[in-house]
Amino acid sequence: MKRIQRLLGQGLLAAALLVSTGCQRAAETPAIPAGAEQRPWAEIEKAARGQRVTWMMWQGDPFINAYVAKFVAPTLAARYGVELVTVAGQGSTIVSTLMTEREAKKKESAIDLAWINGETFYQLRQIDGLTGPFTDRLPNAKWIDFSNRFIRYDFQQEVNGFECPWGNVQHAFIYDSVRVPDPPKDRAALAAWVKAHPGRFTFDTGFTGMTFLKELLIDLAGGEKELAGAFDPAKYGRASAMLWDYLREIRPYLWKKGETFPSDVAQIHQMFANGELDFTMSNNDGDVDNKVAQGLFPKSARAYVWDTGTIQNSHYLGIPKNAAHLEGALVAINFMISPEAQLEKMKPAVWGDGTILDLTRLPEPWNQRFAELPKRQNGPERAEIQGKALQELAPETMIRLYEDFRTEILDK
Repeated sequence: MKRIQRLLGQGLLAAALLVSTGCQRAAETPAIPAGAEQRPWAEIEKAARGQRVTWMMWQGDPFINAYVAKFVAPTLAARYGVELVTVAGQGSTIVSTLMTEREAKKKESAIDLAWINGETFYQLRQIDGLTGPFTDRLPNAKWIDFSNRFIRYDFQQEVNGFECPWGNVQHAFIYDSVRVPDPPKDRAALAAWVKAHPGRFTFDTGFTGMTFLKELLIDLAGGEKELAGAFDPAKYGRASAMLWDYLREIRPYLWKKGETFPSDVAQIHQMFANGELDFTMSNNDGDVDNKVAQGLFPKSARAYVWDTGTIQNSHYLGIPKNAAHLEGALVAINFMISPEAQLEKMKPAVWGDGTILDLTRLPEPWNQRFAELPKRQNGPERAEIQGKALQELAPETMIRLYEDFRTEILDK
């Protein structure tokens, strides 16, 4: 329990620090060299050669790690002379690292590139911790439709060129079609199902589990329009009160009677794989095919979205404002949003991550290559679920959910 509380408290601590120190420190952030990101792209590529780019990223999935280590890094090295080095870290680790560097008045960050979105983007923007706008300088950005609401807005925040979209996914529920022939497709059906099958469902206390809670919150509030825009404490209070009542109702029927919850979705994946649970979930609608290909999930695993909708969002790449290797970071991002790199990571056997490219803009043969990707065997095609995509809520919602879930559910 203490470990879970520490995990839940990390985002809150970072947010509190930002409120108390963000505004005054924004002005102290070292500026990038004037016009550095405005140079001709050929000059940027030339300057990037020989640079060692340190990328702080989530490393919780071995297939994602393999995609980066076996495809992205070697290509960057061979083609552009950029050495890509990854270090583990996400969310509060990225924020706290950059804040610690600022306290120490470091002129150059130890991080050149960061995998971010949501509340992390919000927190970094609060302290003016990101280089930007830079996306209009990337040659491959022309293939991206920045007017798409699931790309233009990150947790209701306009990205404004301060982070570059890298992948797009939609939250999905995963079940074993042999054990569960008729899965629940809304919160009422889920409540009935867990009561009839005690101990066979749970959710984690990390990002994926909190995304599930946001979907319940949106549904209870009356739809995504009710909670759209800036964070409204009153609206959140009314919807969250109904959410905690709902969770208290089903809690005794969850895994281990709801007395404890897994700290991350990887644990739920494993329990689903060994038959301890009948459901797991993922923020990636293509994840089920990837996990079946890995042999982690049974071939009878299937993914679907609720009739009331699930959250779709993009994940992004950002550059710290005092990155030591700006040119190398720009070159790395430009390659990772290229049709070549996007196609590779979209392959179900590689990662199955959704692309952020507008395929109608791509020239041949790329358009045809994307069309020829293997069809999903275990999960829905994106076109089938796009109409049920919900937009992310304001970042303060996620921050509040972490803390309120602890006080309203875990501590009681």
